[in-house]
This record gives sequence, C-alpha cells and structure tokens, in this order.
Amino acid sequence: MRILVVDDSAFMRRSLTKIIESDPDLEVIDTARDGQDAIDKTVKLKPDLITLDIEMPVMNGLDALRHIMAQCPTSVIMVSSLTTEGSRETLKALRLGASDFVAKDASFISQKIDALRDELIAKIKAIGGHRQRVAESAGETKIAKPTSKPPVFKAGDFDLVAIGSSTGGPPVVETIARSLTAEMSAPVVIAQHMPGVFTKSLSERLNAKCVVDFHHGEDGMTLKPGSVYLAPGGKQMRVHRLAGGGWALRINNEPADALYKPSVDVFFSSVAQAVGERTLGLMLTGMGDDGVKGARLINDQGGTILTQSADTCIVYGMPKAVDEAGVSAASLSPRQLCETLATLQKSGQNAEPSVARRRAG
Repeated sequence: MRILVVDDSAFMRRSLTKIIESDPDLEVIDTARDGQDAIDKTVKLKPDLITLDIEMPVMNGLDALRHIMAQCPTSVIMVSSLTTEGSRETLKALRLGASDFVAKDASFISQKIDALRDELIAKIKAIGGHRQRVAESAGETKIAKPTSKPPVFKAGDFDLVAIGSSTGGPPVVETIARSLTAEMSAPVVIAQHMPGVFTKSLSERLNAKCVVDFHHGEDGMTLKPGSVYLAPGGKQMRVHRLAGGGWALRINNEPADALYKPSVDVFFSSVAQAVGERTLGLMLTGMGDDGVKGARLINDQGGTILTQSADTCIVYGMPKAVDEAGVSAASLSPRQLCETLATLQKSGQNAEPSVARRRAG
C-alpha cells in the first residue's frame, strides 16, 4: 500500500515514515511539507492513502483536504491535536471526507512516538484495504446497492434505539441525528469510539444543528424519547432500568482493561439486559468486531439489529461481524437507516427540511 505523509515538521515526517514502513506491507512513496505540496503530490503520485496534518503553512490541512477530495479523491487519515480546537477541526475534516484520525497529545513528540504505531498501521490497513476491495468488486465509479430493503416500523415498537459506531462513524451519526425529530418515540443512545474531547465537541455541534436535544452522556442521566445521548469518550456507558420505570445511563471506568472506551459490547450487553426485546440496535461502520457479542445478546432477547451496508462503510468490520453472526435483520445505507428511524416518529417524517429552516449551516 502506497502512503503519502503530509506534515510541516521534518521530525514528524521522518517519525511517521519510520512507523509506517516498520510494516512490510506499507510504503511511504513521498512526503509533503504543506497543503499545496500535498495536493500537487497527490495528483501526481496517486497514493492509496494520505496522513494529513491540520496546522501547516501555505495551505492548512482542511483546505488541502477540500482540494484533494475534489481533484483526486483519496483515503485520508488526519493527524490531529488532542485538544478542543483540534477536535473541532478534525470533525470538520471528517465531514469533508477524511476517513479517520489519529490524535496526538502534547507528549506525542517528546515521548515515545512508537506508541502510535499499532493504531496508525491498523487504521491504514483497514481503511486502505477496504477501499481497494470496494474498487476491485464494484469499480471506482459504481456504487453497489444496499443488500436489503429498509424495514417499516411504527411509533411505539421500540423503547430504545442503541447505536454502535467507530471508524468513519461521526458523519453517519450526524446524518442520522439530523434526520430525527422530537416526535421520536424512543430515546437514541450512541457509543462512538472517540477520545472524550472529541465526543464533547461532536455533542456540542450536533446539539446546535439538530432538532432533537443531543446530549453528551453523564452518569445518572435519564433517557427521554425525542432525545439523543452520546457516550463520553474514555468512559464505559451502560443503560440500566430505573426502579420506578424508565432508563438511565451509568458512566464509569469499568472494565478498566477494556480495549475500547466506550465499548459497544459493554453498551449493547447492558441494553440487552435492561431493555431486551424492545430494542432496535444499529451497527455502523468501524474496525474490528466490537459489538458483535452485545448484538447477539440483544437478538437473543428478541430485539432487532440493523447494520450499515458494506459499500457505504469506511471500514466494513463491525457491521461485517454482526452480519456474519447472522443476527442482522437488514443491511442498509445511511439514508435507509434514516428512513427506517423515521417510521418510529409519530409524524413518520424525516427532520432534514426543518433542520434546514431552523438551524441553517
């Protein structure tokens, strides 16, 4: 796989090149020092994937990304600061077409940069490999049709909608959230693999852009129909039944040794126990198989699981695991998932027109 590394720091370019080329299947074909250099080399070299810094001279990473996606669409992993401003800029990059990001904190350069190796290489292989498989099976300009027709439900069929998401998920989460109205007959709860500062920024953005109330989950928060709740990054989230009826969130650090925080398996498993057969679960794009165990438990309790279709995923990992487990009722595009959720709204209508009128931008 051929990689272009873009960063204004010569040290970072050398370090990222060393990390990437430590894997024999990956090759850094060139580096670029600013956004304009990145555009020129992308057009000329046509890499399989780009790692792209955000803050750079001449042209920043966001402007470069816009040009790259317009001129020579390529898989891009952003290298982002683990700060509030860094998270906001990264979320913009994901909306512009970046596939994923790797977050760096203040110790990224001064301490062991090799700590990043496993995450970066895994993401490069998953994202680049999926793009290649889609291109080989469908052709670059042909988009395969979803494998299922969207099911039709009605308001009151479910007590809770549980969503699991990872690589490539934030834009899909936004698409779904902006399709909902306050007429939604069940609360929507989401576990997205992201650091805490990123989930906080995502929640703030979507609360400003959506018709529904969008919350960054907190321990003890009660769940209300017509509202959406996002698990805080770096924490585990569970749903539990209240003694007097209804449900609330439990947010803590247990299990402390879990690979993912939040873990979709931990979240889905709690939902299977607390809500059971009146659960609608959605598994969105993501690496690995986190969530398949919880999805099985929801299915065993009589709940319904839907997955994002392979051709619309940045990485068809988590949905694939659920599909292969035989517990998905349908494999759908993000638009079809929105259409399905619209049937749970009392009006049966999609919210996007009212979003445009009330909260433009």
